[in-house]
Amino acid sequence: MFGLFCLEDDLATSLTYDVIVLGAGGAGLMCAGTAGQSGKRVLVIDHADAPGKKILISGGGRCNFTNLDVKPDRFLSQNPHFAKSALARYTQHDFIDLIDRHGIDWHEKTLGQLFCDTSAKQIVQMLLDECAKGNVNINLAENIENIQKTDEGFSVTTNHGSYQASSLVIATGGPSIPKMGATGFAYEVARQFKLKVVEPRPALVPFTLGKEEALFSELSGVATETIASNNKASFREAALFTHKGLSGPAILQISSYWRNGETIEINFLPDVPENWLADVKKISPKLGLKNALAHHLPERLAETLSGKLDVSGRNLADFKDAELSKIANALAHWLFTPSGTEGFAKAEVTIGGVSTAELSSKTMESKKIPGLYFIGEAVDVTGWLGGYNFQWAWSSGYVAGMSV
Repeated sequence: MFGLFCLEDDLATSLTYDVIVLGAGGAGLMCAGTAGQSGKRVLVIDHADAPGKKILISGGGRCNFTNLDVKPDRFLSQNPHFAKSALARYTQHDFIDLIDRHGIDWHEKTLGQLFCDTSAKQIVQMLLDECAKGNVNINLAENIENIQKTDEGFSVTTNHGSYQASSLVIATGGPSIPKMGATGFAYEVARQFKLKVVEPRPALVPFTLGKEEALFSELSGVATETIASNNKASFREAALFTHKGLSGPAILQISSYWRNGETIEINFLPDVPENWLADVKKISPKLGLKNALAHHLPERLAETLSGKLDVSGRNLADFKDAELSKIANALAHWLFTPSGTEGFAKAEVTIGGVSTAELSSKTMESKKIPGLYFIGEAVDVTGWLGGYNFQWAWSSGYVAGMSV
Protein backbone atom coordinates (compact mmCIF):
# COMPACT_ATOMS: atom_id res chain seq x y z
CA MET A 1 0.00 0.00 0.00
CA PHE A 2 1.05 3.57 -0.59
CA GLY A 3 1.54 5.90 2.37
CA LEU A 4 -1.90 7.54 2.26
CA PHE A 5 -2.58 10.42 4.67
CA CYS A 6 -5.76 10.51 6.72
CA LEU A 7 -7.82 13.49 5.51
CA GLU A 8 -10.26 13.40 8.42
CA ASP A 9 -7.56 13.53 11.11
CA ASP A 10 -5.34 16.25 9.72
CA LEU A 11 -6.62 18.03 6.62
CA ALA A 12 -3.87 20.69 6.52
CA THR A 13 -1.04 18.20 6.83
CA SER A 14 -2.57 15.80 4.32
CA LEU A 15 -2.58 18.50 1.64
CA THR A 16 0.96 19.72 2.25
CA TYR A 17 3.95 17.92 0.79
CA ASP A 18 7.61 18.47 0.13
CA VAL A 19 7.24 17.48 -3.51
CA ILE A 20 4.35 17.25 -5.96
CA VAL A 21 5.02 15.29 -9.14
CA LEU A 22 2.60 15.76 -12.01
CA GLY A 23 2.61 12.63 -14.15
CA ALA A 24 2.66 8.94 -13.20
CA GLY A 25 4.74 7.74 -16.15
CA GLY A 26 8.28 6.41 -16.08
CA ALA A 27 10.04 9.68 -15.28
CA GLY A 28 7.47 10.79 -12.71
CA LEU A 29 7.42 7.50 -10.79
CA MET A 30 11.22 7.32 -10.86
CA CYS A 31 11.46 10.82 -9.44
CA ALA A 32 8.79 10.20 -6.83
CA GLY A 33 10.32 6.96 -5.59
CA THR A 34 13.78 8.50 -5.39
CA ALA A 35 12.55 11.56 -3.49
CA GLY A 36 10.30 9.54 -1.20
CA GLN A 37 13.09 7.18 -0.20
CA SER A 38 15.28 10.17 0.63
CA GLY A 39 12.73 11.19 3.26
CA LYS A 40 10.58 13.65 1.31
CA ARG A 41 6.80 13.68 1.53
CA VAL A 42 5.74 13.13 -2.08
CA LEU A 43 2.44 13.29 -3.95
CA VAL A 44 2.02 12.10 -7.55
CA ILE A 45 -1.00 13.31 -9.52
CA ASP A 46 -2.10 11.97 -12.91
CA HIS A 47 -5.27 12.40 -14.95
CA ALA A 48 -5.07 8.79 -16.17
CA ASP A 49 -6.84 6.00 -14.34
CA ALA A 50 -3.70 3.84 -14.15
CA PRO A 51 0.04 4.55 -13.86
CA GLY A 52 2.67 3.87 -16.51
CA LYS A 53 0.39 3.46 -19.52
CA LYS A 54 3.12 4.15 -22.08
CA ILE A 55 5.38 1.67 -20.34
CA LEU A 56 2.73 -1.03 -20.67
CA ILE A 57 2.40 -0.70 -24.46
CA SER A 58 6.12 -0.33 -25.19
CA GLY A 59 8.20 -3.04 -26.77
CA GLY A 60 5.19 -5.08 -27.77
CA GLY A 61 4.15 -5.27 -24.12
CA ARG A 62 7.61 -6.27 -22.88
CA CYS A 63 9.10 -2.77 -22.46
CA ASN A 64 12.42 -1.95 -24.10
CA PHE A 65 13.50 -0.43 -20.80
CA THR A 66 17.06 0.67 -21.68
CA ASN A 67 19.99 0.04 -24.00
CA LEU A 68 23.43 -1.34 -23.21
CA ASP A 69 25.03 1.29 -25.45
CA VAL A 70 23.58 4.50 -24.00
CA LYS A 71 25.73 7.48 -25.01
CA PRO A 72 24.91 11.20 -25.12
CA ASP A 73 25.28 11.26 -28.92
CA ARG A 74 22.20 9.03 -29.17
CA PHE A 75 20.03 11.94 -28.01
CA LEU A 76 18.75 14.93 -29.97
CA SER A 77 18.47 18.38 -28.38
CA GLN A 78 19.22 21.99 -29.24
CA ASN A 79 21.95 21.56 -26.62
CA PRO A 80 23.60 18.21 -27.44
CA HIS A 81 25.60 18.33 -24.20
CA PHE A 82 22.64 18.76 -21.84
CA ALA A 83 21.87 15.06 -21.32
CA LYS A 84 25.44 14.13 -20.35
CA SER A 85 25.18 14.93 -16.64
CA ALA A 86 21.98 13.03 -15.87
CA LEU A 87 22.99 10.04 -18.01
CA ALA A 88 26.30 9.84 -16.18
CA ARG A 89 24.76 10.14 -12.72
CA TYR A 90 22.18 7.41 -13.34
CA THR A 91 23.30 4.99 -16.02
CA GLN A 92 21.73 2.06 -17.83
CA HIS A 93 23.70 -0.21 -15.49
CA ASP A 94 22.10 1.44 -12.46
CA PHE A 95 18.67 0.67 -13.87
CA ILE A 96 19.66 -2.88 -14.71
CA ASP A 97 20.81 -3.30 -11.12
CA LEU A 98 17.40 -2.05 -9.97
CA ILE A 99 15.42 -4.54 -12.03
CA ASP A 100 17.79 -7.32 -10.98
CA ARG A 101 17.07 -6.50 -7.34
CA HIS A 102 13.38 -6.85 -8.12
CA GLY A 103 13.92 -10.24 -9.72
CA ILE A 104 12.80 -9.19 -13.20
CA ASP A 105 14.24 -11.42 -15.93
CA TRP A 106 15.38 -9.68 -19.10
CA HIS A 107 17.18 -10.28 -22.37
CA GLU A 108 19.02 -8.40 -25.08
CA LYS A 109 17.11 -8.49 -28.34
CA THR A 110 19.32 -6.66 -30.82
CA LEU A 111 21.58 -3.59 -30.98
CA GLY A 112 21.84 -3.48 -27.18
CA GLN A 113 18.07 -3.26 -26.67
CA LEU A 114 16.93 -4.79 -23.36
CA PHE A 115 13.44 -6.19 -22.83
CA CYS A 116 11.58 -7.92 -20.02
CA ASP A 117 11.28 -11.66 -20.54
CA THR A 118 7.68 -11.64 -19.34
CA SER A 119 5.80 -8.35 -19.28
CA ALA A 120 6.11 -4.57 -19.11
CA LYS A 121 3.75 -4.79 -16.14
CA GLN A 122 6.78 -5.85 -14.10
CA ILE A 123 8.48 -2.49 -14.73
CA VAL A 124 5.39 -0.55 -13.66
CA GLN A 125 5.01 -2.68 -10.54
CA MET A 126 8.70 -2.22 -9.72
CA LEU A 127 8.33 1.57 -9.91
CA LEU A 128 5.21 1.43 -7.75
CA ASP A 129 7.02 -0.74 -5.22
CA GLU A 130 9.87 1.78 -5.14
CA CYS A 131 7.32 4.54 -4.52
CA ALA A 132 5.73 2.48 -1.75
CA LYS A 133 9.13 2.22 -0.04
CA GLY A 134 9.15 6.01 0.08
CA ASN A 135 5.52 6.28 1.29
CA VAL A 136 4.58 8.15 -1.87
CA ASN A 137 0.95 9.15 -2.36
CA ILE A 138 -0.37 8.48 -5.87
CA ASN A 139 -3.63 10.15 -6.90
CA LEU A 140 -5.04 8.91 -10.22
CA ALA A 141 -7.97 10.10 -12.34
CA GLU A 142 -7.41 13.61 -11.01
CA ASN A 143 -7.33 16.63 -13.32
CA ILE A 144 -5.14 19.68 -12.77
CA GLU A 145 -7.13 22.90 -12.80
CA ASN A 146 -4.61 25.49 -11.63
CA ILE A 147 -0.95 25.90 -10.66
CA GLN A 148 0.28 28.93 -8.73
CA LYS A 149 3.63 30.04 -7.35
CA THR A 150 3.39 30.85 -3.63
CA ASP A 151 5.75 32.19 -0.99
CA GLU A 152 6.20 28.63 0.30
CA GLY A 153 6.55 27.02 -3.13
CA PHE A 154 3.62 25.95 -5.29
CA SER A 155 -0.12 25.44 -5.01
CA VAL A 156 -1.78 22.86 -7.25
CA THR A 157 -5.56 22.80 -7.53
CA THR A 158 -7.36 19.80 -9.02
CA ASN A 159 -10.96 18.68 -9.37
CA HIS A 160 -10.46 16.90 -6.02
CA GLY A 161 -8.79 19.59 -3.94
CA SER A 162 -5.80 21.83 -3.39
CA TYR A 163 -2.23 20.79 -2.55
CA GLN A 164 0.89 22.69 -1.56
CA ALA A 165 4.57 21.78 -1.88
CA SER A 166 7.94 23.48 -1.87
CA SER A 167 8.91 21.65 -5.09
CA LEU A 168 6.87 20.90 -8.21
CA VAL A 169 8.01 18.39 -10.84
CA ILE A 170 6.41 18.34 -14.28
CA ALA A 171 6.62 14.83 -15.73
CA THR A 172 3.60 14.82 -18.02
CA GLY A 173 5.52 13.98 -21.20
CA GLY A 174 4.78 15.28 -24.67
CA PRO A 175 1.81 15.03 -27.05
CA SER A 176 2.86 11.77 -28.74
CA ILE A 177 0.28 8.94 -28.64
CA PRO A 178 -2.70 11.07 -27.54
CA LYS A 179 -4.92 7.97 -27.32
CA MET A 180 -2.90 7.12 -24.20
CA GLY A 181 -3.85 10.49 -22.69
CA ALA A 182 -0.74 12.39 -23.83
CA THR A 183 -1.07 16.18 -24.01
CA GLY A 184 1.04 19.32 -24.27
CA PHE A 185 0.31 20.18 -20.64
CA ALA A 186 4.01 20.51 -19.74
CA TYR A 187 4.44 23.23 -22.35
CA GLU A 188 1.48 25.15 -20.95
CA VAL A 189 3.10 25.11 -17.51
CA ALA A 190 6.42 26.23 -18.96
CA ARG A 191 4.82 29.12 -20.80
CA GLN A 192 2.86 30.08 -17.68
CA PHE A 193 6.21 30.61 -15.96
CA LYS A 194 7.73 32.37 -19.00
CA LEU A 195 10.05 29.48 -19.89
CA LYS A 196 11.01 28.88 -23.51
CA VAL A 197 9.63 25.88 -25.37
CA VAL A 198 11.33 24.39 -28.43
CA GLU A 199 8.67 23.70 -31.05
CA PRO A 200 7.45 20.13 -30.49
CA ARG A 201 7.13 17.77 -33.45
CA PRO A 202 6.57 14.03 -33.91
CA ALA A 203 9.64 11.78 -33.65
CA LEU A 204 10.20 8.07 -34.21
CA VAL A 205 7.23 8.26 -36.54
CA PRO A 206 6.26 6.63 -39.87
CA PHE A 207 6.46 8.64 -43.10
CA THR A 208 3.63 9.18 -45.52
CA LEU A 209 4.26 9.18 -49.28
CA GLY A 210 2.51 11.26 -51.92
CA LYS A 211 0.48 10.12 -54.93
CA GLU A 212 3.57 9.94 -57.13
CA GLU A 213 4.76 7.07 -54.92
CA ALA A 214 1.38 5.30 -54.90
CA LEU A 215 2.94 2.18 -56.44
CA PHE A 216 4.76 1.50 -53.16
CA SER A 217 1.50 1.41 -51.18
CA GLU A 218 0.82 -1.92 -52.92
CA LEU A 219 3.77 -3.30 -50.95
CA SER A 220 2.02 -2.83 -47.60
CA GLY A 221 3.47 -5.36 -45.15
CA VAL A 222 6.73 -5.94 -47.05
CA ALA A 223 9.90 -5.37 -44.99
CA THR A 224 13.58 -5.49 -45.91
CA GLU A 225 16.97 -4.63 -44.43
CA THR A 226 18.04 -1.15 -45.52
CA ILE A 227 20.20 1.82 -44.71
CA ALA A 228 18.07 4.95 -44.31
CA SER A 229 19.99 8.20 -44.31
CA ASN A 230 20.06 11.92 -44.94
CA ASN A 231 22.74 14.58 -44.50
CA LYS A 232 22.40 14.35 -40.71
CA ALA A 233 22.31 10.65 -39.81
CA SER A 234 22.27 7.09 -41.11
CA PHE A 235 20.62 3.95 -39.70
CA ARG A 236 20.85 0.34 -40.80
CA GLU A 237 17.76 -1.60 -39.82
CA ALA A 238 14.57 -2.88 -41.40
CA ALA A 239 12.26 -0.66 -43.42
CA LEU A 240 8.58 -1.55 -43.73
CA PHE A 241 6.18 -0.47 -46.45
CA THR A 242 2.69 0.53 -45.24
CA HIS A 243 -0.50 1.51 -47.01
CA LYS A 244 0.38 5.11 -46.16
CA GLY A 245 4.12 5.10 -46.76
CA LEU A 246 7.22 3.92 -44.91
CA SER A 247 7.81 2.63 -41.40
CA GLY A 248 10.05 0.13 -39.62
CA PRO A 249 13.01 0.79 -37.30
CA ALA A 250 15.29 2.41 -39.91
CA ILE A 251 12.54 4.80 -40.95
CA LEU A 252 11.48 5.65 -37.40
CA GLN A 253 15.10 6.44 -36.54
CA ILE A 254 15.73 8.74 -39.50
CA SER A 255 12.37 10.49 -38.99
CA SER A 256 13.78 12.21 -35.91
CA TYR A 257 16.33 13.91 -38.16
CA TRP A 258 13.87 14.80 -40.93
CA ARG A 259 12.18 18.10 -41.70
CA ASN A 260 9.26 18.68 -44.04
CA GLY A 261 10.34 18.86 -47.67
CA GLU A 262 13.63 17.02 -47.16
CA THR A 263 14.64 13.86 -49.01
CA ILE A 264 15.40 10.47 -47.46
CA GLU A 265 17.86 8.10 -49.12
CA ILE A 266 17.30 4.34 -48.91
CA ASN A 267 19.95 1.77 -49.70
CA PHE A 268 17.94 -1.33 -50.56
CA LEU A 269 21.05 -3.49 -50.98
CA PRO A 270 23.46 -2.72 -48.13
CA ASP A 271 25.29 -6.05 -48.38
CA VAL A 272 26.17 -6.23 -52.07
CA PRO A 273 29.19 -4.70 -53.84
CA GLU A 274 28.77 -1.80 -56.24
CA ASN A 275 29.36 -3.88 -59.39
CA TRP A 276 27.29 -6.87 -58.32
CA LEU A 277 24.92 -6.87 -61.29
CA ALA A 278 27.79 -6.95 -63.78
CA ASP A 279 29.29 -9.86 -61.87
CA VAL A 280 26.00 -11.78 -61.96
CA LYS A 281 25.69 -11.04 -65.68
CA LYS A 282 28.99 -12.84 -66.34
CA ILE A 283 27.67 -15.97 -64.65
CA SER A 284 23.99 -15.85 -65.68
CA PRO A 285 23.52 -13.49 -68.64
CA LYS A 286 20.00 -14.78 -69.37
CA LEU A 287 18.80 -14.11 -65.82
CA GLY A 288 16.05 -11.52 -65.69
CA LEU A 289 16.93 -8.36 -63.83
CA LYS A 290 13.85 -8.70 -61.63
CA ASN A 291 14.92 -12.21 -60.68
CA ALA A 292 18.44 -10.99 -59.95
CA LEU A 293 16.98 -8.42 -57.54
CA ALA A 294 14.75 -11.08 -55.99
CA HIS A 295 17.86 -12.94 -54.83
CA HIS A 296 18.45 -10.06 -52.40
CA LEU A 297 15.00 -8.50 -51.91
CA PRO A 298 11.43 -9.66 -51.24
CA GLU A 299 9.89 -10.67 -54.58
CA ARG A 300 7.15 -8.05 -54.51
CA LEU A 301 9.68 -5.30 -53.80
CA ALA A 302 12.00 -6.55 -56.56
CA GLU A 303 9.09 -6.42 -58.99
CA THR A 304 8.04 -2.92 -57.96
CA LEU A 305 11.57 -1.52 -58.12
CA SER A 306 12.06 -3.12 -61.54
CA GLY A 307 8.89 -1.43 -62.71
CA LYS A 308 9.97 1.94 -61.35
CA LEU A 309 13.31 1.54 -63.14
CA ASP A 310 11.46 0.50 -66.31
CA VAL A 311 13.55 -2.65 -66.70
CA SER A 312 10.90 -5.34 -66.17
CA GLY A 313 11.09 -8.29 -68.55
CA ARG A 314 14.69 -7.67 -69.57
CA ASN A 315 17.62 -10.01 -69.01
CA LEU A 316 21.00 -8.97 -67.68
CA ALA A 317 22.52 -9.62 -71.12
CA ASP A 318 20.33 -6.81 -72.49
CA PHE A 319 22.32 -4.24 -70.48
CA LYS A 320 25.78 -2.86 -70.85
CA ASP A 321 27.91 -3.04 -67.71
CA ALA A 322 27.68 0.75 -67.35
CA GLU A 323 23.87 0.51 -67.39
CA LEU A 324 23.91 -2.21 -64.73
CA SER A 325 26.21 -0.08 -62.61
CA LYS A 326 23.74 2.81 -62.92
CA ILE A 327 20.86 0.54 -61.88
CA ALA A 328 22.82 -0.80 -58.90
CA ASN A 329 23.65 2.77 -57.89
CA ALA A 330 19.98 3.76 -58.05
CA LEU A 331 19.05 0.86 -55.79
CA ALA A 332 21.72 1.90 -53.29
CA HIS A 333 20.68 5.56 -53.36
CA TRP A 334 16.91 5.46 -53.82
CA LEU A 335 15.39 8.80 -52.95
CA PHE A 336 12.04 9.38 -51.28
CA THR A 337 10.58 12.78 -50.45
CA PRO A 338 7.96 12.03 -47.79
CA SER A 339 4.77 14.06 -48.01
CA GLY A 340 4.76 14.16 -44.22
CA THR A 341 4.51 11.87 -41.21
CA GLU A 342 1.67 10.08 -39.48
CA GLY A 343 1.88 12.74 -36.77
CA PHE A 344 1.69 12.61 -32.99
CA ALA A 345 -0.96 9.88 -33.18
CA LYS A 346 1.67 7.36 -34.33
CA ALA A 347 4.85 9.04 -33.01
CA GLU A 348 6.59 7.09 -30.25
CA VAL A 349 8.06 10.26 -28.75
CA THR A 350 8.21 14.02 -29.19
CA ILE A 351 11.16 16.10 -30.34
CA GLY A 352 11.32 19.54 -28.75
CA GLY A 353 9.80 20.58 -25.47
CA VAL A 354 10.92 22.73 -22.56
CA SER A 355 14.18 24.34 -23.61
CA THR A 356 17.27 22.94 -21.93
CA ALA A 357 18.55 26.52 -21.71
CA GLU A 358 15.94 27.03 -18.98
CA LEU A 359 17.05 24.06 -16.84
CA SER A 360 20.02 22.88 -14.80
CA SER A 361 21.52 19.81 -16.46
CA LYS A 362 22.51 18.47 -13.03
CA THR A 363 19.13 18.74 -11.33
CA MET A 364 16.50 19.49 -14.05
CA GLU A 365 15.43 22.51 -11.97
CA SER A 366 14.33 25.74 -13.63
CA LYS A 367 17.02 28.41 -13.53
CA LYS A 368 14.36 31.13 -13.23
CA ILE A 369 11.79 29.49 -10.94
CA PRO A 370 13.37 27.79 -7.90
CA GLY A 371 11.62 24.55 -6.99
CA LEU A 372 10.15 23.96 -10.47
CA TYR A 373 11.47 20.91 -12.35
CA PHE A 374 10.83 19.38 -15.77
CA ILE A 375 11.85 15.79 -16.56
CA GLY A 376 11.46 13.06 -19.16
CA GLU A 377 9.83 13.65 -22.52
CA ALA A 378 8.61 17.09 -21.46
CA VAL A 379 12.18 18.33 -21.96
CA ASP A 380 13.92 19.00 -25.28
CA VAL A 381 15.89 15.74 -25.12
CA THR A 382 14.87 12.89 -27.44
CA GLY A 383 16.60 9.54 -27.76
CA TRP A 384 16.98 7.06 -30.55
CA LEU A 385 14.68 4.08 -30.89
CA GLY A 386 15.75 1.18 -28.71
CA GLY A 387 15.35 2.02 -25.02
CA TYR A 388 17.11 5.37 -25.04
CA ASN A 389 14.03 7.43 -24.19
CA PHE A 390 13.22 5.24 -21.20
CA GLN A 391 16.78 5.67 -19.99
CA TRP A 392 16.33 9.44 -20.23
CA ALA A 393 13.17 9.08 -18.14
CA TRP A 394 15.04 7.09 -15.47
CA SER A 395 18.10 9.38 -15.47
CA SER A 396 16.28 12.71 -15.48
CA GLY A 397 13.76 11.42 -12.93
CA TYR A 398 16.50 10.22 -10.63
CA VAL A 399 18.56 13.44 -10.64
CA ALA A 400 15.45 15.53 -10.03
CA GLY A 401 14.32 13.16 -7.26
CA MET A 402 17.70 13.55 -5.58
CA SER A 403 17.52 17.35 -5.83
CA VAL A 404 13.98 18.23 -4.76
